Amino acid sequence: MFRPETFCRRTNMIRTCGHQVVRWSLRLSPGFALKSATLVEQNARQLAYSCRMCSHTQESQTSRASAQRHGSELSLRTLLDMGFTDTQAELVYEGAIKTLGKRSVTHDTSTITALFALGLNSSSIVKIFDKCPVLYTVRGAVVQQRIQNLWKLGVVDGTIQRVISYYPHILLMPAKRVNAAVEFIRTKCLFTAQQMRDILRDTPEVVEEDLNELEHKFQYAYFRMGVKQAEMVKAKLFKVSMEELRCRHCFLERRGFYQTPDKKGQTLIINPKLKDILSATEDVYLAQFAKATKEELDVFRKLVTREDEEKSNMPENWDIEEDEEETEEDMTDFKRGNMGHLGYVKSRRKR
Repeated sequence: MFRPETFCRRTNMIRTCGHQVVRWSLRLSPGFALKSATLVEQNARQLAYSCRMCSHTQESQTSRASAQRHGSELSLRTLLDMGFTDTQAELVYEGAIKTLGKRSVTHDTSTITALFALGLNSSSIVKIFDKCPVLYTVRGAVVQQRIQNLWKLGVVDGTIQRVISYYPHILLMPAKRVNAAVEFIRTKCLFTAQQMRDILRDTPEVVEEDLNELEHKFQYAYFRMGVKQAEMVKAKLFKVSMEELRCRHCFLERRGFYQTPDKKGQTLIINPKLKDILSATEDVYLAQFAKATKEELDVFRKLVTREDEEKSNMPENWDIEEDEEETEEDMTDFKRGNMGHLGYVKSRRKR
């Protein structure tokens, strides 16, 4: 018979042994010790989650003598036994019925158990299912695998609960797709591992967006606006659409309140921070940064929209090309970590 307390003792033994390995390795190689410490801590978190998962499942099974298998049948009685209030249990059960149909009565509670084991309370779980009803269709074992993958990416306890509560759709995405998106962003945009963890924490939806569009947004901020990666992370760049980013920047630029840095990163004026530009409400943006009226901004938006439409209707003998010599030099600087200013894109008629 499975005993949660036995599993917990084994988990603590594994953690203790891991710490001993780290202490020994300190005498040999500090670099190896650091990697070992990170790995031990990561494994400890996953083992702790597994322990909570098994313990919670055992409690759920014990609460009902009729439970004969892992993941008991979804019903109002079961939900009440798991700790939901009457109102919460009704909301969850009705949500399951609406999403799954009458067959929901045979749907097990393993997904709910996995969320409880993560440390989420009943109120948070109700909100999660309200935001993402499709989660009712995902089995608990799959949810566990995707949670553990987020841990491997550095989304740790205290953060992972907030991420899932804010964007539960991330649990619908296969681990391979999440990992591929993270690798693409890190490779193409040269964010550090810590910066990537911050992006996942603040903007987890990036893993589901079009990656080429994300790269385009990054290139615009980096080359056109002269903003480095650390500032992009602080400004939560990927929360803003490309259209809004371009509109707010170009409006400031044309009014003389923003200037693209030269190759040495210098400007003749002091540019406002990207965070201030993007996070400000429209009224604050207009009053403090653009020093313009809403009517002027609305007219500018229409002009930008018209320009975009004209570009999309260009004949086929027009092409958007980059200044190859300048681009090659700037990309070399970019890979070395230096700030270079790209002439971005130029329209030129083919001959």
